Formats: sequence, C-alpha cells, structure tokens
Amino acid sequence: AASVSASSRVASRRHMGSVDAGAAMEKIRAAGLLRTRGLIGGKWVDAYDGKTIEVQNPATGEVLANVACMGNRETADAITSANTTFYTWSKLTASERSKALRKWHDLLMSHKEELALLMTLEQGKPMKEALGEVNYGASFIEFFAEEAKRVYGDIIPPTLADRRLLVLKQPIGVVGAITPWNFPLAMITRKVGPALACGCTVVVKPSEFTPLTALAAADLALQAGIPAGALNVVMGNAPEIGDELMQSTQVRKITFTGSTAVGKKLMAGSANTVKKVSLELGGNAPCIVFDDADIDVAVKGSLAAKFRNSGQTCVCANRILVQEGVSMKNSQVHLSRLFRVCKSVMG
Repeated sequence: AASVSASSRVASRRHMGSVDAGAAMEKIRAAGLLRTRGLIGGKWVDAYDGKTIEVQNPATGEVLANVACMGNRETADAITSANTTFYTWSKLTASERSKALRKWHDLLMSHKEELALLMTLEQGKPMKEALGEVNYGASFIEFFAEEAKRVYGDIIPPTLADRRLLVLKQPIGVVGAITPWNFPLAMITRKVGPALACGCTVVVKPSEFTPLTALAAADLALQAGIPAGALNVVMGNAPEIGDELMQSTQVRKITFTGSTAVGKKLMAGSANTVKKVSLELGGNAPCIVFDDADIDVAVKGSLAAKFRNSGQTCVCANRILVQEGVSMKNSQVHLSRLFRVCKSVMG
C-alpha cells in the first residue's frame, strides 16, 4: 500500500524515463484517451461547482491537465447511477459479462503504449515498468473474464432426508473502490475486474495525483460494451468522496488499497451501514538474509525489492536484516558488496 509524500514524489523524478512529454501527450490525445472529466452514468461530466485540480508531471512539475475536482454531490450521483445499472448488469448471463470484460482486456492491450506513456507522465515510473503494468493490469480483466463463468454454488448434504440445501452466489451490489497512486491502472483493474465479473457495479475513486490513467481505462471500458453506469469514476476531494461512499446505504462493499490510518477510518465509517470491507494496508517490509543464502542472489533481490517501481510498492524493503553467520561463511568481497547495498538502500 502506498501513501504520498514529497520525498516519494521526488524519488519518482529520479527514475523518470526520458519521455518527450509534449509528443507523448499528443499521442495520447490522438488515441482519444485524454479524459479530464469524471464519468457518471456513462457521461463525462465536470465538477458541479466547476472546480479543477492540476495533474503534474513529477519529473518536471509541468501541468499535464486540469481535471474535475469532485465531491459528495457528484459521488452521490455516481452511486445512484451504479445502483440503477446494477439491476440490469447483474441480470446478464455470466457469458455476456465475460465477453464485455474480454473486449475491455483486448482494448487495454491494443492501447498498451499510450497507457504506459500516460502512467509515466503522471506517476513517474520508467516506461519499461509502465509497459509491464499494462500487461499486469490487463491480466486481471482477462482472468476475471474467464472466472465470471465459474461462479459456482454448492449443494450441501442435508441433516434431514426430505430436505435439499443449496447455496446460490449472487452479486452484493454497488462497490466503492479507492485506489492509490503507485499503480494507477493495476490497482483499479484488480478491484473492478472481479466486481464486474460477478455482476456488481462500481464507483472508483482514483488518486488525485494519477486520475488520467483511470479515466483512460474507463473510456476503454465503455468502448468495450461495459454499460453506462456499471463503471463510474469520481476524483478530487478525497474526504468528501470517501464519506459519501461510506454513508450510502446503496454501497454494499468498500475495497481500498492505501495507508493503515485511512483503512481504519474506512472500516469504522462502514460499520453503520454494515458494508463488507476489503483492505490492503501499509506494512513494514523487511528483507532477511540468512547465513545459508547465496549472497549474489541476496544483493540482486535486495535491490529489486527496494527500487522496483521507483521504490513505491507495498512490499518495498525498508529494512535489511543479515544473520551473523553470513560473516563466517562468505568471502570479504561478497560481504563488502552486500553491506554497501544495505547502506545505500537504508539511506
């Protein structure tokens, strides 16, 4: 899980690929994937009060776009739209939902380069990792397109001979999905894919730092045949959006990736309406090197764990613990190499 700080944004700048921002933005516009309005009920809408927020290129501080800054009113309308669409989307056969999701996957892959450019520009990750995230993010849609057809129920052995016990699995309803800035595509598809597959509808609140990727992905979902209102995107005033999602009786599930502190608030706020909650929260990830480890492998693994995605991952190593036996079983060359890496990683 990720939280945003000034230092983390600066770290992203250091690892930014040499992308010509102007040319990249033109390519994204030409593909029709630069959206700056929210998506409510299948329509692209401005904030009701006209407010906008800047989306900046972390490598340069340049403003890439001004997007709608939405709040509780827009979120309430998005929830209403999702709730209305739920009664038609959930009634489609699993095969019909699967076909729409599969087409969404294909469109994501056909626009792989534009989506990767967009991620690099607004989030700061290198192009190679951005391209990898498109593959990774699209894979969730592909997987759940197939799983949509495999949501099986159960037959339970009865306690009485004249009874038959059946379990029928049904979609829960509207899902509120709140995602972080570090994986602006994959964190959305990982939540939206299974929700849509089983018949739920979704209101997505992406990070205000990286909303452009979310809006582009939502545009492709519409093109794929995901019906208006099944997928809604609101961004901007996080406290207002979060409060509206928690207070609404129509929202039956909250899924969140982010800090532990915010996760606690979401869990507490969801209690009054007894929502189901799925939380992926911040941790404190150590990298442990035991005395029987291959030091070359340990060094490479430590570097990968610390610096992947510009150091912004849920399992980014922030402590390296080395067992004492390492000093007795490995050469001084290997040791000095490992401790240099440890020192650089730990700051």
